[in-house]
Amino acid sequence: MADKIVTHWQGGLTFESDNPSGKKVIMDTSKEGTDERFGLSPKAMMLSSLAGCSALDVISILNKMNEEIDDFKIEVSGELTEEHPKYYHTVVVDYHFYGADINKKKCQRAVDLSVEKYCGVMEMFRQFATVTTNIFYHIATKRNT
Repeated sequence: MADKIVTHWQGGLTFESDNPSGKKVIMDTSKEGTDERFGLSPKAMMLSSLAGCSALDVISILNKMNEEIDDFKIEVSGELTEEHPKYYHTVVVDYHFYGADINKKKCQRAVDLSVEKYCGVMEMFRQFATVTTNIFYHIATKRNT
């Protein structure tokens, strides 16, 4: 199976990239002397892809287990190398589960399956970075943001 995307220059340092699903995303980077941004940076999108891939797995697995949670988020941080080409050498993935009656065993199992078996983006990251995962349970609270 192969995917193909097209990334088209929009002027300046802004690009529009399509997706095999037909959706589009804007990418750019910060210009020296300005705070104006129109999209996501390519490296930050990699972290978003990692979170999205694993999040889809975790929620899908929890649904199959008939496990209900009130809310869920993943926070990913990456540390870049000092030298060019700069790439993420260390990545931390934090899974946050929210709910009044969380089954920690099922949540742990869902994360483990994603990390060890299903998330292809996670496996790609492991080819060039040390990836650490953590799970946090927030009982009887809803996430504000």
